[in-house]
Amino acid sequence: MVRLLAGFLLAVGLVGPVFAQKTDYPAKTITIVVPFPAGGTADLLPRLVAEELRPLLGQQVMILNKPGASGNIGVESVVRAEADGYTLLSAPQLTYSVNHLLNPELRFDPKTLQPVSVIAAYPTVLFARADLPANDLVGLIAYAKANPGKLNYASQGRGQIGHLTMEALKKRAGIDMQHVPYRGSAPAITDLVAGQVDLLADNLLSGMQHVESGKLKIIGTGGATRLQAYPKIATFGEVLPGFISDTWMAVSAPPNTPQPIVMKLSNAIAQVLQMPHVKKRIEELQADPVGDKPERMAALIRESELRWSAVIKDSQIRGE
Repeated sequence: MVRLLAGFLLAVGLVGPVFAQKTDYPAKTITIVVPFPAGGTADLLPRLVAEELRPLLGQQVMILNKPGASGNIGVESVVRAEADGYTLLSAPQLTYSVNHLLNPELRFDPKTLQPVSVIAAYPTVLFARADLPANDLVGLIAYAKANPGKLNYASQGRGQIGHLTMEALKKRAGIDMQHVPYRGSAPAITDLVAGQVDLLADNLLSGMQHVESGKLKIIGTGGATRLQAYPKIATFGEVLPGFISDTWMAVSAPPNTPQPIVMKLSNAIAQVLQMPHVKKRIEELQADPVGDKPERMAALIRESELRWSAVIKDSQIRGE
């Protein structure tokens, strides 16, 4: 009995400091790596969250932009970081779900990242040049079938959400279009407005000002429901049942980050996303605030992989 009690006390003595170390988190500055340049939705969303996390967590929360190699330089830096909660990643859906399929030569496994929380989600929107002889998805499919190979579409780059969306549309609708890849949304939008390309699948914020000015039009949207701002525009799923295309931005931690740290971060992010002024700002970016638990983010990763893996394999898509 004495030996058992001594063993118990020893175990408590060993576990106690470790548990205290986890629950005392954070004790220094937290860095959220964004694997893209500053500006744009992928950068603005984590900045909004970081600003409000500071008073909640009692420590500085800074954003570090680490672009390069289609975002993989920044992602790899977090995968290989210490699992102590002081280096985090904020990245879009495809980083977590199909990056390993788009880039089979990766030196790291992005699927080992620890889910923390989804910040916000937004549907893919299919923009068209203003004078395209089709005004909705039904008309686009009919025109493409009558003119096989005549239409082209821009994307933000090979393996990006716009590329996957249009390849999925081609397969589902049985149409043929040519792909014109760009390096980012901005040059693709510029050429679409100029009429150099016919179509672009992107987020609403990217082209909304040009829709309002009449320089572009919206053919369809990829969310489960219609856009609040454009309720007359049908979703992809209304024309092609089950066809959904969206993007969500989410925070993750290095592999094996302790659960108490993950949950503290997840709960704090959820609290930030319930703040009225934060919700309003995210909605102004044409996104919906989320703030899910880690297990829900893990489920979304699985859903995304299921949705896009067949498109990647069938169309033999590789990242840049």
